[in-house]
Amino acid sequence: MYNPFILSFKQGISVIEESSDRVIVQSPQVDLNIPEYTINIEPVSPGFLAALKLLATEGATEENLSELVLQTDSFSELPNLYYYLEKFINLGFVCHTVLAEELPMATLVPLGKYDKFQIKEATTDKKYVLSRFAYCRKNKEKLVLESPLSHSQLILVDLQSAALIAELSQPRDCREIYNKIPSLSEDTIKNLFSLLLSDEMLLAVEEDGTIAEETNETLVQWEFHDLLFHSRTRTGRHSNPVGRTYPFLGKIERLPAIKPKVSNDIINLYKPDIEKLKESDYPFSLILEDRKSIKQFNDANPITDKQIGEFLYRTARVKKVMEKGPEEISNRPYPNGGANYELELYLAVNICENIPDGFYHYCPQDHQLCKISDRTKNVDQLLEEIWITNRQHHTPQVLIIMAARFARINWQYESIAYAAILKNVGILLQTMYLVATAMNLGSCAIAQGNADLFALTAKTDYYAETSVGEFILGTK
Repeated sequence: MYNPFILSFKQGISVIEESSDRVIVQSPQVDLNIPEYTINIEPVSPGFLAALKLLATEGATEENLSELVLQTDSFSELPNLYYYLEKFINLGFVCHTVLAEELPMATLVPLGKYDKFQIKEATTDKKYVLSRFAYCRKNKEKLVLESPLSHSQLILVDLQSAALIAELSQPRDCREIYNKIPSLSEDTIKNLFSLLLSDEMLLAVEEDGTIAEETNETLVQWEFHDLLFHSRTRTGRHSNPVGRTYPFLGKIERLPAIKPKVSNDIINLYKPDIEKLKESDYPFSLILEDRKSIKQFNDANPITDKQIGEFLYRTARVKKVMEKGPEEISNRPYPNGGANYELELYLAVNICENIPDGFYHYCPQDHQLCKISDRTKNVDQLLEEIWITNRQHHTPQVLIIMAARFARINWQYESIAYAAILKNVGILLQTMYLVATAMNLGSCAIAQGNADLFALTAKTDYYAETSVGEFILGTK
């Protein structure tokens, strides 16, 4: 039995006639690291060629494509059509469109390859409900339904499709939807249910009211935003450009590698002799094995300006600034993806010998602290929230906040920019842990922080630069 959907190549798929009996079907290159995918078909019959051209234009049902091949060629060419049609679908080349009164209502557009795409036929008397992972968003001038469980997105072409999706926030069967949207036939509703069901955006509700997604022990432990972030920053379930593509080159001026100083109220920090430290430091294995989180500190003997200077010099100073193609990059003690070094360090000082309490920005090139403010209510709140997150063990002597200048990495990367920032945070946290251990200081990474409060305190634009990591430091 033929499926009722209009099949068509998705945007970007090319059908190239090399000769009278040779055709190339080619996908676009969406990633600089992944070449375009090419299928050579030789020989190609006139009927099959006509079917390919139809797929590349307005599209047709499988039944219509079969009839075209039968009329132009013969029955013997049908297996060839079915073989390549299945191949195109599993490669993610083919869209499926549901019609309502001969007009497009919704189109399922593949975002990547399928293991094996199969239409799961919905039944008219069974209830279905939208997956909790499904979401609608505006994509250019279209409204789309997506899910991190899916390898496709559903383009909602008209108001009826959007209304139908809204109704599926609760369990519904085809008849209930028809009663609410009588302009749609039950067959059309069933067809749309089948598309959604086939790519895991829709779930069947069993007679006892259970839903497979809610009883799956693996899926129930995923929060929506975490699974979405995972699926969109790894390849496989989207067709977005990935990696260093420079999407804003020539459109927006790049940010400099070094952030300009935020004030002229400056504290010059102590610089240790790195060559002597190489001779006198504890062995690396000892540092690695002794590293642990310490959440309580000795306020009777607080951390000093010299220790802060040595700590920041060993973890985050700028060694060198360089030009590399269209980028300005730098070299620092910790590794960083693309050498962008988008992370900036801010210090909320609670108690430190020779450094007044207050809020500071670290200038890594000149190894200085630039004062932003005295100890304000916002600074107190930053410290208090960390105290709460730290299970009320101790107010940190010094809170180091890592903030990202997002445009430093967004300017050149697509799809993986924020994921790369979080990886860089982890790298810097480990570097800080090891240096603190080598210096016999107490330290601990903090699991969360208030990005809005930071932006308010640092006087930054939340969307341009805000906090992405926290680390507390003090004497044991």
